[in-house]
Amino acid sequence: MTSADFAPPAASRTPRAGRNYGLLTAAAIITSLGTHGALIAAAFAVLESGGDAGDVGLVAAARTAPLVLFLLIGGAIADRLPRHRVMVAANALNCASQAVFAWLVLTGDARLWQMMLLTALCGTGQAFFNPAAEGMLLSSVTGEHAARAFAFFRMSMHGAAIGGAALGGAMIAAMDPGWVLAVDAAAFAVAGTLRAFLDVSHIPGRAPGGGLLADMRDGWREVASRPWLWAIVLQFSVVVAVVGAAEAVYGPLVARDELGGARPWGFALAAFGVGTLGGALLMTRWKPRRLLLAGTLCVFPLALPSAGLAVPLPVGALCGVMFVTGIAIEVFGVSWMTALHQEIPEEKLSRVSAYDWFGSVAMVPLATAAAGPVETLAGRSQALWGCAALIVLVTAGVLLVPDVRNLTRRTAGVQGGGGAVPGQAAKVSADAEGTVGGLG
Repeated sequence: MTSADFAPPAASRTPRAGRNYGLLTAAAIITSLGTHGALIAAAFAVLESGGDAGDVGLVAAARTAPLVLFLLIGGAIADRLPRHRVMVAANALNCASQAVFAWLVLTGDARLWQMMLLTALCGTGQAFFNPAAEGMLLSSVTGEHAARAFAFFRMSMHGAAIGGAALGGAMIAAMDPGWVLAVDAAAFAVAGTLRAFLDVSHIPGRAPGGGLLADMRDGWREVASRPWLWAIVLQFSVVVAVVGAAEAVYGPLVARDELGGARPWGFALAAFGVGTLGGALLMTRWKPRRLLLAGTLCVFPLALPSAGLAVPLPVGALCGVMFVTGIAIEVFGVSWMTALHQEIPEEKLSRVSAYDWFGSVAMVPLATAAAGPVETLAGRSQALWGCAALIVLVTAGVLLVPDVRNLTRRTAGVQGGGGAVPGQAAKVSADAEGTVGGLG
């Protein structure tokens, strides 16, 4: 199976649309290999420098705080400038910040404020990259094969994550975490080079607008007019925050104190990657008629890793929980991306994606920074049980929104970038799949 399998008929696409899909997939695989190991490395670099749970949380919060500050601006810019240029510039910033981070860790001179600053720069790059990348991917495929293409994209990306997480954990156990950060910097350099060759000639030119603020208001109107969209964005503002606290802060601590160190935690994250691979493979075949209903039901299992860490489960059982969670989140992810592709006009994809990402990360800095103090006040196990309970509660709440239960997939006439008009979400009828969303 290749990217050509997902290219739309020649009559409905430019000749190089399939090439864009291939370049985007290759670049995502490369960055996924580096990033999944680097996330583990950053946490253990803080711990090995003498930091505690609060310091790990501060560094994690420093990565996500710039996302909250710059995402909406990044989305508006990505709908104004050529998206591939925004992506390349962001990759260059990520490469530089991770390279300096690696050098400081390897030389033993890394201080907390330096690690926070460098991760903040990396987060700034992601604030501009994420909306541009999602808009570029959504516009790279059209027609009835779009959902299958999104599933294959995620399957490829998560396949790389399996090796990245396992290799990262193994490298940290055998050598300095700085080397894992150096590999991540190199991955950003290679991926940015590939993205420089993306072709944006098939994307219609944007009419002059009233400025960045006007573009952001226009994006907000697109979100506010669709109850299914803003409800799920609000849901994931809580879900991603508590998952971030559990996996970025409590997970490494439980691994260090209860599971034997970085290697078992790397295996657990790799099991999640295997699950996402299986879930994406499933979504290349399964087409649930009510795509958001199926996807939202599969958010409930995201409570399982927090509960498993609270017990804590043995390594093998924890890996099993992470595997099931990976499958479930891919069902949601593919359904979500298909809904965006189907419903949102192409020229507004990056702005809407920016609000999606903004909702997903807005509370992460607060949650990760508060993780250490909450552990001190309530205990680690109680904090993790609280994370699990919040995920269940907000997911049950979003099922009360009729559009979430009723939005269905159209099997014909979907030519990418969403031809749907505002308010159409509750009226379309057919089937669906998708990808990314706030966890993407």
